[in-house]
Amino acid sequence: MRNRVEAIRDMMRSRGWDAVVLTGNDPHASEYSAPRWHQVAWVSGYTGEGDLVITEDHAGLWTDTRYFIQAERQLRGTGIELHKTRVQDQVLIPEWLAAQFAGYGEVVVAVDGLGMSASSVNEIREAVGVDRTAVADVPDLLSPLWTDRPEIPRTPVITLGAETVGWSRKQKIVWIRKWLADKGFDAILISALDEIAWMLNVRGSDVAYNPVVISYLLITSDTTQWFVRKGPADSEDSETSDSFYELTADGVNIQDYSDIAMALAGMVDDDYIKRLFVDSSTLNYNLYGILKENTLQDSVVAGKSPVALRKAVKNEVEIAGLKEAHLEDGLAMERFLFWLETMIKGGEPVNEYECSLKLHEFRSEIEGFRGESFETISAYGPSAALPHYVTPESGSAELYANGLYLCDSGGQYLFGTTDITRTVPLGPCSQLEKEDYTLVLKGHIALSRIVFPKGTAGCQLDVLARAPLWNSKRNFGHGTGHGVGFYLNVHEGPQDIRQNFNKQAFLPGMVTTDEPGIYREERHGVRHENVLLCVDAGENDFGRWLRFEPLTLCHFDTSVLLTELLDESEIRWLNDYNERVFRTLSPRLSPEVSQWLREKTLPITK
Repeated sequence: MRNRVEAIRDMMRSRGWDAVVLTGNDPHASEYSAPRWHQVAWVSGYTGEGDLVITEDHAGLWTDTRYFIQAERQLRGTGIELHKTRVQDQVLIPEWLAAQFAGYGEVVVAVDGLGMSASSVNEIREAVGVDRTAVADVPDLLSPLWTDRPEIPRTPVITLGAETVGWSRKQKIVWIRKWLADKGFDAILISALDEIAWMLNVRGSDVAYNPVVISYLLITSDTTQWFVRKGPADSEDSETSDSFYELTADGVNIQDYSDIAMALAGMVDDDYIKRLFVDSSTLNYNLYGILKENTLQDSVVAGKSPVALRKAVKNEVEIAGLKEAHLEDGLAMERFLFWLETMIKGGEPVNEYECSLKLHEFRSEIEGFRGESFETISAYGPSAALPHYVTPESGSAELYANGLYLCDSGGQYLFGTTDITRTVPLGPCSQLEKEDYTLVLKGHIALSRIVFPKGTAGCQLDVLARAPLWNSKRNFGHGTGHGVGFYLNVHEGPQDIRQNFNKQAFLPGMVTTDEPGIYREERHGVRHENVLLCVDAGENDFGRWLRFEPLTLCHFDTSVLLTELLDESEIRWLNDYNERVFRTLSPRLSPEVSQWLREKTLPITK
């Protein structure tokens, strides 16, 4: 890895660059990207989320609390320093660069503009100084060094009908055109892959675990143009060809992915587009620069895409599908947990990776299963102290009849997306494990059962999940909840539940996780996660009220709970939830598993 950093420095010296900034992002600001854009991993060997900065005398990786332990391990011996974010006194990349080059004249910062959003590059320019920052935009900057770099993927495409997603693509296009007319825009360029998938009711597998298609979407008052790396003429997949014919029949003009910049420039030159709306948080810097150079200038209007919020509020058809997905997923989870306990009690050897394979086996038996919604975190004991632990295929930890096992997993189904974490006692646990297990569950329950006024944002609810831990001087470093897509990305916005300020209020129909946790390095980790649906809770003299309804159906193990730490209302919620799980799932489980689940969900008392 040191050789790769030095190779980049050689490139810097030959081209007069003062700094290089690299991300693991693709040209669409996706949270997860295809292997072609795993640039940070290729340079550093670090495989989590994060950004890399290289100067003449420093190489640094910026990442947040979820990845500190992983980053420290993977960066060891590389000469790359870890810079911690989401901590007190954090110094982010723009501010660090400003301090590093304070007193300099012009500073040349090289970026791969395809992998950085326009807003993130502008933050660097503003911090260092707009007048003295020269941005060298070098698309595919690493390609001369990365000789075996993967190609942009081309995977099959399917379409979903209104009977599955509620709104047809024609209805969605009519809606966005009305939004354009109301705002006074001639066109909108959508570059976020999940927003494009939602708009066109298409799904693919260009990005692992995320059923999206790498593309751009340009919608004007009378045209819909989809720029994608495939088409009916060159597709060898019959399902893809059929999907493209459906799209074409609905007025979608399919063009080549690489033609987006030329097409935009041509439409501007012809005076067809006078005001173009873009979301600068997802539009890459390279394309944004091309737009600015092609006479648009003041005609490019940046703002927050309206698609994200509309997509986040699920309609009745999507909600029904999500409930079906969580029911089916719950059956798979209970069958898996029964299998796991049987293996452990029988003294059968089993490791973390084998557990992840077994869970996949149970999910794959469900009709409509399309794969995991993210890489399964199957972690025993100290492994679970890594919130984003990657379960190794070889060298995976063996499970034994003591301590805690954590499994964070989810499924992609044609009718919905799931995300669930269960921490499972495999046998006797220490007092500290029991305390952590109980306190995290207290936080989970507090958030799950809250009734709150309309207009409340997730950052105002986050403390509910943390208070039981804070009262014992414990905490966790990640967010408490994220939005979940409908057979789409398992992480979506614009709502979330975390300490960072986000003014987006909850709305009925939003689907969000509830996943507090605690992590003790070299010891254990605990996380309890359900997916919650925001629903109406009525209206009175004080206004309209909302609450959460759990979609996830899988019992919480009560065997190691310290009931003295729970109050009567928390015990009642837990008993009611476990009873609902049993009554809903038991009719479809085998008699053996049903009887086991009955025992697992018996009421507890103080």
